[in-house]
Amino acid sequence: MVQLDFDATELFTDRVGRVVGLVHTLRDADLVVLPELWPNGGFTYSSWEETAEPLDGPIVNSLAAAARDLGAYVHAGSLVERHDDGSLTNTAVLLDPEGGVAAVYRKMHLFGFSEGEPSLMTAGDDIVVVPTELGRIGLATCYDLRFPELFRRLRDLDADLVVVPAAWPLARVDHWRVLAQARAIENQYVVVAVNTVGEQAGKAMGGHSVVVDARGVVLLEADGSAEQVVGVEVDLADVATWRAKFPVDADRRL
Repeated sequence: MVQLDFDATELFTDRVGRVVGLVHTLRDADLVVLPELWPNGGFTYSSWEETAEPLDGPIVNSLAAAARDLGAYVHAGSLVERHDDGSLTNTAVLLDPEGGVAAVYRKMHLFGFSEGEPSLMTAGDDIVVVPTELGRIGLATCYDLRFPELFRRLRDLDADLVVVPAAWPLARVDHWRVLAQARAIENQYVVVAVNTVGEQAGKAMGGHSVVVDARGVVLLEADGSAEQVVGVEVDLADVATWRAKFPVDADRRL
């Protein structure tokens, strides 16, 4: 997990170059995960139009090259995607070890209560789980954590692991920890939730990126203030083991 510090004084191109360079150094990883809207800023709405890119733009292409270099999956966090009709989406991209686009998820639940994301972006509709050599990976983003129905659908699509990039504020970081752990416990899969630190438009970001296993055990948690790269080995075979040992899904009524 790459928990990034967002500094609004850092030039956009410098930030992208710095982060892509950092990804290139992560030689031992099978899966690298970046936070939500790390190039554009999760709350710096005024920059979104200027910094938006199509999926075949420089950000995704640069990270695709990094994925090829590493021979690893790279979850690009999310970026502001510009579509041909001019609309914007909060788009997460999973790149495979050959640099191809393995999956794309456009954030379904837009945060801001009629301001920010809902006023500037179009919500996605697709629920995404993709088979990989690592396991079946589901995609969600930040505010989605508050909507258990989405995570139940990811379970129904047999996700083994769900990646959740975020720009989650410090003011509600206690919710972040609880929700990430709850989604893992409820659905008996691994949750990898990667947050941002620093300050965005006057809002302190919460950090505490976390990996929770299918049994609900927190395997790793970053601190709340520093940019850092942290990693942990996850046994995805244990997902099936735990589901067989504690078959709660068989008792679902709804």
